[in-house]
Amino acid sequence: MKRNLVMIREAGRHINETVTIGCWLHNMRSSGKIRFLQLRDGSGFMQGVVVKSEVDAQVWEDAGKLTQESSLYVTGTVREDTRSKGGFELTVTGIELIQVTSDYPITPKEHGVDFLMDHRHLWIRSPRQRAILVIRAQIIRAIQQFFDERGFQLVDPPILTPSSCEGTTNLFHTKYFDEDAFLTQSGQLYMEAAAMALGRVYSFGPTFRAEKSKTRRHLIEFWMIEPEMAFVDHEQNLEVQEQFISHIVGSVLEHCRKELEVLERDVAKLEKIKAPFPRISYDEAVKFLKAEGHEFEWGEDFGAPHETVIAEKYETPVFITHYPTGIKAFYMKPDPNRPEVVLCADMIAPEGYGEIIGGSQRIDDPDLMEERFQEHELSKEAYQWYLDLRKYGTVPHSGFGLGLERTVAWICGLDHVRETIPFPRLLYRLYP
Repeated sequence: MKRNLVMIREAGRHINETVTIGCWLHNMRSSGKIRFLQLRDGSGFMQGVVVKSEVDAQVWEDAGKLTQESSLYVTGTVREDTRSKGGFELTVTGIELIQVTSDYPITPKEHGVDFLMDHRHLWIRSPRQRAILVIRAQIIRAIQQFFDERGFQLVDPPILTPSSCEGTTNLFHTKYFDEDAFLTQSGQLYMEAAAMALGRVYSFGPTFRAEKSKTRRHLIEFWMIEPEMAFVDHEQNLEVQEQFISHIVGSVLEHCRKELEVLERDVAKLEKIKAPFPRISYDEAVKFLKAEGHEFEWGEDFGAPHETVIAEKYETPVFITHYPTGIKAFYMKPDPNRPEVVLCADMIAPEGYGEIIGGSQRIDDPDLMEERFQEHELSKEAYQWYLDLRKYGTVPHSGFGLGLERTVAWICGLDHVRETIPFPRLLYRLYP
């Protein structure tokens, strides 16, 4: 049977019209001779009202059979209702049952995290999880819009690689026929090659870290956005980053107000996220941490507690720039005026969410890159193609990487990144 279905998110365009919606029952309550159906169809939630005196006996009987997550087609008239969150409800005139479920495992009562993660395939149907995934999708649209409107080309680096841009630790090893291969930690080196061909590029894909970490900020499989830009220096790189984050947050505020409300997110904090962002040097950060009573030596890397203390000073993200050369990746360009530090920055999100972007100007001098290869004991055979980028038409260039899941966690105000991706991969979780 052909049906002209209307989605719940579009129902407001059909006030006083009769429509049919394909949906699931999220919940139901009864008040004497009226049944209130909480309906969802993936695009949103809406209340359907079944009045016994206004429907056929079969419709009333079918409504009574409904259980949580039963599937059905509902026909009715869309009515304005200022008391409803959506501003309208459905006066039900017809019900066609598809499946009446039994013993749905996730009930309105409280469940433990492990139970919910075991049932992640069902948990994502809940209003809160749906809101997070809708915001994630909007963030992805905003990312693509930002780069597309600024002349960047989307380039897809390989997922299977013979080497890593950050050494060979924490890599997932596999066999590529008779050769060794690894799941990518980053597409950056390949994006540098693409930038030499296309000028400004970005990649958007999964990356993998075989880290035995159980923190609330880490996933084993996560998505990275990695732009690379030819003829762009360190300062220009920072400007792109702060404009980028401002655009993403603004897009979510514009398109996802209802979802932020479901999450009870304080939007006033997000409304303050506008470029430019404050910047402090690594030296200044170390001095600040010591003044706050933290034992910290110059040359160490910041941990989550340190980043949180620094971030608490600011209402927007903050850049920490010019880290020591010894704790950063081999490809970062030293400051010409102070070679013991590099032209890099980490962007730290407010509210204790830690680093969401890491970036730098890249080394463009072929001799210096050769030196770095020797210092880091990198295989010239594996990286010869990367050295070629400095041999044939080298130019100043910069780039950065944004972790999607941490960004989603921050914008949504979540306690743990496990809720930021449909099916998270954690240290002890490969199911479902």
